[in-house]
Amino acid sequence: MLRSSGPQGTTGGGRRRIHPALVVAGVVGVAGLGFGGLYLTGLLAFDGEVPAGTRVQGVDIGGLTPEQAERKLERDLGQRWPAPVEVRIGDRTGTVDARTAGFTLDAGETAARAARSGSDPFTVIGRLFSDAERDVEPVHRVDEAKTRTAVAALAQKYDRTAREGAITFRDGRAVPVQARVGEAVDLDRAAESLRSAVLEEETGPVVLPVRRSEPKVGADEVDRAMAEFARPAMSGPVTVTVGAESATIGADAVGRHLTMKPDKANRLTPRLDAAALRKDPEVNRAIDGITDEPVEGTLRVAGERVVLAQDGRPGQTVSAAGLERAVLPVLTREGAARTAALPTREVRPELSRETFDSLGLKEQMSTFTVNFDPAPYRTTNIGRAVELINGSLVKPGEEWSFNGTVGERTKENGFVDGIIIQDDQYTKAAGGGVSAVATTMFNAVFFAGVKPVEYGAHSFYIERYPEGREATVAWGSLDLRFLNDSGKSLYIAASSTDSSVTISFYGSKKYDSVEAVKGPRTEVKKPGKREGPEKNCLPQTPLDGFNVTVERVLGSGGQEVKREKFTTRYTPRDEVTCEAPITL
Repeated sequence: MLRSSGPQGTTGGGRRRIHPALVVAGVVGVAGLGFGGLYLTGLLAFDGEVPAGTRVQGVDIGGLTPEQAERKLERDLGQRWPAPVEVRIGDRTGTVDARTAGFTLDAGETAARAARSGSDPFTVIGRLFSDAERDVEPVHRVDEAKTRTAVAALAQKYDRTAREGAITFRDGRAVPVQARVGEAVDLDRAAESLRSAVLEEETGPVVLPVRRSEPKVGADEVDRAMAEFARPAMSGPVTVTVGAESATIGADAVGRHLTMKPDKANRLTPRLDAAALRKDPEVNRAIDGITDEPVEGTLRVAGERVVLAQDGRPGQTVSAAGLERAVLPVLTREGAARTAALPTREVRPELSRETFDSLGLKEQMSTFTVNFDPAPYRTTNIGRAVELINGSLVKPGEEWSFNGTVGERTKENGFVDGIIIQDDQYTKAAGGGVSAVATTMFNAVFFAGVKPVEYGAHSFYIERYPEGREATVAWGSLDLRFLNDSGKSLYIAASSTDSSVTISFYGSKKYDSVEAVKGPRTEVKKPGKREGPEKNCLPQTPLDGFNVTVERVLGSGGQEVKREKFTTRYTPRDEVTCEAPITL
């Protein structure tokens, strides 16, 4: 225990001080007091004080009341005890704030204990004649929950998971990853070690117990795998051949999809992600350069039938599994031995002379034409849509989509600004006039007898289209789709002039006849009249709104098979006047 440097209980001349109680005792006579009298005299004289000369870790609290001693201990000792504790976890060191870890001085109990320990008769009587020094051990408080929390925080910071030895491949090089022993702080034992170290004020780092986990793949196995496979694998490119053609695949491309994983015996073995390697752009280009893609045949219309304009040609393909079987074995070889013949599989074109007859393109199923007033924007936009639609081949059970085939009507896609209907009035936007193609397509679908899936009419009626048998499209909100439920493939031929668009379906008719029966207009509503917007205004003539139902009558063998109703609701087309109309 620390002690102060000067002696206590002496006068300035070095003589021992006589306690005032002995002066009282001298009046009565020391011998006459007896043992009990001296004890009583001591109790009266000291009256609960901490015995003189009492120290707690060098802090003198002698002669003070317990309350005074508590305050002094808090001030002089409580602020410096306990000190931060240095700890060692495996080969790493850290520091723990002992106060945060739940260790504090109980100054009140320490002062009370110091006072109580001086109240026995021998100590009280001895104090009448002596001021001998004595050390009192401090009383500590330990919050076990905080201690465990502090140790858990250390574990979170310093725990180290075991790392298996491994090999990675980067930029065409093999990179060894050395094994590492795992270390995890043993929370229960570490908390006890920390508690003992703080309370016993041990010096030097406190070694906290840890649990160790050894890796299964060690340095020896990493070294073996590097020498036997990894370094040779990255020693140069691999040459692949198809017949007389050859191409090279660089080590960096192979390494991007190569790993080494431990097997059941914890030996590092190579694993090649063949699917990813086959899709790698560098590898894909190399294989495409030495193989031929199948070429699809082309069709054309001759009279009222579709014929094969050009035969298809078979090609070759290399599968991911075949690429792996060829490449992996040669990675450990040198020089010319790093060459592998790729196994190929013939790929037949979907459309060829062999498959043409099975398509069932034996007759015209329907044809429809829409006429329109010539305008440069219509000619451009309708012509572009026809170009994208013409030649579509729809297999049995497939859906055809107008938006999916034509794409967004943008300038980048070949469309120009024209008149469209938006918010129940004419306005100007890219792709104006394409609704004529949509209406033509809807009628071709209608009379071919195949199933419409998604369609929508214009908000108000346009006189050049057939009532109840017209359609419009809007990118992102309204499509025109149909299902080819004819049982055979269906070919779409589309063409246009400056004033008309024609679409014809070819295939095998599901029904002998398809007719349209239009009902009367119902719920007729009169249009209003309003001023157009100040900018981009287009004048609009008035037209009634109405409902109309068209029935599709499907027949075979001279008998009606079924009827389908198509009901359209048109809003009134208000009269719109403009001060400054748009000119196109």
